[in-house]
Amino acid sequence: MPSMMYFFLSVAALIGGYMVYSRVVERMFGVDNCKATPACTMADGVDYVKLPPSKIFLIQLLNIAGLGPVFGPILGALYGPWALVWIVLGSIFAGGVHDYFSGMLSVRYEGKSVPDIVGYNLGNGFKQFMRFFSVVLLLLVGVVFVTGPAKLLANLTDMTLMTWVIIIFAYYFLATVLPIDQIIGRIYPLFAVILVIMAVGLTGAMIVKGYEFYPSAHFVNQHPTGLPLWPLMFITIACGAISGFHATQSPMMARCVPDENCGRPIFYGSMIAEGVIALIWATLGMSFYPTPEALNAAIAAGGPGKVVNDVSMTLMGPVGGILAILGVVVLPVTSGDTAFRSARLTIADVLNFSQKGNGARLMIALPLFVIGAVLSQVNFDIIWRYFGWANQTLATIVLWASAAYLVRRGMLHWIASVPATFMTCVCVTYICYAKIGLNIPLDISTWIGIAAAVGSLGLFLVKRPAFAANPVA
Repeated sequence: MPSMMYFFLSVAALIGGYMVYSRVVERMFGVDNCKATPACTMADGVDYVKLPPSKIFLIQLLNIAGLGPVFGPILGALYGPWALVWIVLGSIFAGGVHDYFSGMLSVRYEGKSVPDIVGYNLGNGFKQFMRFFSVVLLLLVGVVFVTGPAKLLANLTDMTLMTWVIIIFAYYFLATVLPIDQIIGRIYPLFAVILVIMAVGLTGAMIVKGYEFYPSAHFVNQHPTGLPLWPLMFITIACGAISGFHATQSPMMARCVPDENCGRPIFYGSMIAEGVIALIWATLGMSFYPTPEALNAAIAAGGPGKVVNDVSMTLMGPVGGILAILGVVVLPVTSGDTAFRSARLTIADVLNFSQKGNGARLMIALPLFVIGAVLSQVNFDIIWRYFGWANQTLATIVLWASAAYLVRRGMLHWIASVPATFMTCVCVTYICYAKIGLNIPLDISTWIGIAAAVGSLGLFLVKRPAFAANPVA
């Protein structure tokens, strides 16, 4: 079989997962179009605004697809074709489930943010923890998605990095405080066109120019520096397979959904679309560079941003290359703006503070951006490493909350509790092993991770009768 077919089979698997498994997830959730959505019952012209489903899908895709499905898969490509397996299986059985439930539970809970979604299903203790944890994560995301695109734009122009940081921060501020249909609802469809040019154009150019797909790929850990595939790959490739950041974004679109039938294509579908983007960049990393060593040398010379620049300019020429790079810039910019917006909404939910007035929005947004500006001066690599672990930990908690909801509905909870158990093992093993964590040897860290995963599942099963005793209204 030509190696190119492995790429198209992977894309087909993602599409097949959407066509089949998303319907299973939807049925377990229990869609009810007799229930009016928050966009209908709580319309305020600012955050609760009914939008067309196609526009919501584009906004949701751009909200969740930050640098993660580009930089993460480029770094993940160093591990070899196991990266493709994780993107496909993770997107279908973990990320899609996570995104669907985080969006649709918000629809059911009046558009509430992730702390309330978790609190309703796992209790007040988790709710209070998530109030702090989710806002910290959103700030980290907002800062990461300022410096990343600013570096790419500085490389394309004569303007300095700091100039672009200021410009991007200014845009983020406007997108955070203005009604959702005034900036985000208007420009995201245009950004989506650029994104499609990037994805389709780079793949097509690689085929036309005769590049061999996966020339050195083997199903072993191929990382040139010997970094262990477990658990690092599952943290490195986050947004292209499963990402807790998505749970912070979904409630924003839950406030715009016209009916519950839209949930499957909007929330599960956008995760699958992001998985395709991740597949493209993992494939480019393993195909544009003849060996993992060559890819690693490019990353060492200028990070994943250099890989994006080299691949885009070589495959599509100066004009097409700039469009492709702009497509990559669009991804983090359209997640950074909504990260700050989601942080504002989360804090407003905590304080029970109406956001209809301009002054009320400014009272929350101004302090957020002051903190963000300070964090933007911290080393990008340090923030990214902490973001990766925090991101996957948030996803794990949301999956456990989804499993509890399914028990309360009397439905099969395994579609959420199995990926939750796996991700518990990943996150605990990583924080035990990583230098930013406890720096424990990998074999011991893995056993601690397994014990934590088994213990979490056991505790969930013990608590199942209590969940079932509090059924969904």
